Amino acid sequence: MNTQPTLRILGIRGVPAAHGGFETFAERLAPYLIERGWRVIVYCQEEGRSAPWEDRWNGVERVHIGVEGDGAASTVVFDWKATLHAACHRDPCLTLGYNTAVFCALLRLRGIPNAINMDGIEWARDKWGAMAKTWFWLNDWAGSWLGNRLVADHPEIARHLETRTAARKIEMIPYGADRVGDDVDVAPLLALGLEPGRYLSLIARPEPENSVLEVVTAFSRRPRGVTLAVLGNYRDSHPYQRAVKAAAGPEVRFLGAIYETATVQALRRHSLAYLHGHRVGGTNPSLVEALGAGNAVIAHDNRFNRWVAGEGAAYFDSVDTLAQLLDRLLADGAALAGMRAASEARFAQAFTWPAVLADYERFLRAMQRP
Repeated sequence: MNTQPTLRILGIRGVPAAHGGFETFAERLAPYLIERGWRVIVYCQEEGRSAPWEDRWNGVERVHIGVEGDGAASTVVFDWKATLHAACHRDPCLTLGYNTAVFCALLRLRGIPNAINMDGIEWARDKWGAMAKTWFWLNDWAGSWLGNRLVADHPEIARHLETRTAARKIEMIPYGADRVGDDVDVAPLLALGLEPGRYLSLIARPEPENSVLEVVTAFSRRPRGVTLAVLGNYRDSHPYQRAVKAAAGPEVRFLGAIYETATVQALRRHSLAYLHGHRVGGTNPSLVEALGAGNAVIAHDNRFNRWVAGEGAAYFDSVDTLAQLLDRLLADGAALAGMRAASEARFAQAFTWPAVLADYERFLRAMQRP
């Protein structure tokens, strides 16, 4: 009998990562498991009508499934086709995200063990209309019922899930990140015209629930003597993004979307402080990465951010309180140094990849068939 543990990963567009936090997580988890004797299969979305085809990447078996288009509807079709393919096998599955959790009914009916990482409370995000919010809300319930086991990346997400299903099904495992040290190359930073330690960073999708407008408005209330470096695509055709740009003072720089790891790491490590306005979700990858880079964190005051960043961060709940925090902290180098040390300590305590991935392997081994 083949006793090699096997896992199929669903719910992402594929590896290597090119889209978001779950792809980055799968890119770390799959090779980690393979090094420990696992067989790992990852489903990858391709554009077109080609029949499913397979290859390998860093020891990971990849199943490529073609679908027409590249938008949200196409991803729903891809998730369905990937679930159909996985259901033809008997291997345990890990589904990353619950956006199409209703499809997991097929795995449940066929007796295939399936753990679902339930991510954040997607239906609470301001950016979605009524139809999308209803879809996500229904799938939140469906995932809670259909998953054999559930992963919550934050204690508050675990508490949320306990209102829907039995607590014994739920495992709390946060997101991880790499530590970024002082040896990171500053050349990408200088190429952007930024001076180490003379700018604040804001790395977030330009959406209302991420408080981007509030952050830019508070920073721009008066001259700061430093730059606010904003990452992300901002289009004049988008009303919210246009409002953010209109609120920006002369010390705000919009750098566009930057994905190169070396550049992002340099931006993070040498930032005077990191501003995090996210109001919805669990353990946000961007906040964890800021801790790993030793950033002084100034975050929106909510139950999600407070658990992740801890008591060493500073918190705001309005434009006024953020403007006052900036007035105080930008004049207090000792306070910022203490916040940076607190971020590094909190990161080492809870969010290193070795610890996170080891917790996942333990969790997944318990789900394997005897």
